[in-house]
Amino acid sequence: MIIYRDNLINRLFSSSEFQKFDFSKNVKMKAAVLEKYNQFTVVEKPQPKMSENEVLVKVKFASICGSDQHLYKGDFHPRTKLPFTPGHEFAGVIEKIGKEVSGYNIGEKVAVDPIIWCGECDACKNEHYPACDKLRLIGIDQDGGFAEYVSVPPSMLYKVPENVSHEHAALVEVYGIGFHACNRANVKSGDSIAIYGGGKVGQCLMQAVRTKTDGKMFVIDIVRGRLDIIRNSYPDVRTINAMKEDPVEVIHKETNGHGVDVAFEVVGHAEQIPNRANPLRSCVQSIRGGGVVCVLGLGDEEIPILFKELIWKEAQIIASRVSHGEFSEAIAHLEKGDLKPDALITSVLPVDKIQEAFDMLEKSPDKYLKILLDLSGDAG
Repeated sequence: MIIYRDNLINRLFSSSEFQKFDFSKNVKMKAAVLEKYNQFTVVEKPQPKMSENEVLVKVKFASICGSDQHLYKGDFHPRTKLPFTPGHEFAGVIEKIGKEVSGYNIGEKVAVDPIIWCGECDACKNEHYPACDKLRLIGIDQDGGFAEYVSVPPSMLYKVPENVSHEHAALVEVYGIGFHACNRANVKSGDSIAIYGGGKVGQCLMQAVRTKTDGKMFVIDIVRGRLDIIRNSYPDVRTINAMKEDPVEVIHKETNGHGVDVAFEVVGHAEQIPNRANPLRSCVQSIRGGGVVCVLGLGDEEIPILFKELIWKEAQIIASRVSHGEFSEAIAHLEKGDLKPDALITSVLPVDKIQEAFDMLEKSPDKYLKILLDLSGDAG
């Protein structure tokens, strides 16, 4: 009977029917699911299917982005369909490798670029991928990194050196946005800079800028806690609370009337402040003649500016969206210690406490900047 049973099992394991069976359907993982707006549920769900030209990544940490907060409240409806697992800023280790993939090893640390280009539109044909007509992102247009596993093609992976922690690797995506904006605005050594908006992206941009220029830098916001973080981590950066000071006046006074070389608008949804120009117009007023304004903020409101102010300076307004391979640049600076990721991370929580994390960010923006979700199971 024992011999018969063993032979039966061997024949079953070698059968074509058995080989075609997809066991991943039966392997569960933990995932945070936005089942309805403003409400997450942590569930057990099947691991994602992995094709032979993909890699399965075990997520270690995921970072909550400002876009995630908008998605959470329903601002991305109907683009994002519920139920849904967000998360486009995340990193981990390679768990499994498809047979058609080479150049990677199981256990390697990686950051995942969530951007998916169509490859067919005019922008893509000109290799201007961030301007893709049909640009999509993991964690916004399909399930993302607020789960234990994600399956992606190797083209979306960037290897992370051993001396860069998993926590810091989860910030590579948002650092990449900062470095991309620097490159779009052609920030160079000696440039003076103004950044309107000291939130998550604004501070990552500020840190990226600091790797390129030691010139005078101003960061403007209305949330005191954000400005405190900057003062504590970058004491050479001049912080301006727009509720208390007119940023344009301060910038011109402290640059001897010249203005800055580059001004970034990273506010998006701006609060109207009496006797202050809106952030975009303030950027135009803050630059020198021939300066550059780079816009990253994704507000939905119409923003009035006086183009005469721009024309008189023969200045430029350019836009910056997502990143274009700057993951490598961000990782290199993390490896060298040129960035200060710990200044951005104000809390780390296990994924089971994701609802608490979003409540913290919504209720106390002055206290929390970046909250990381621990999917490794090591968080207390």
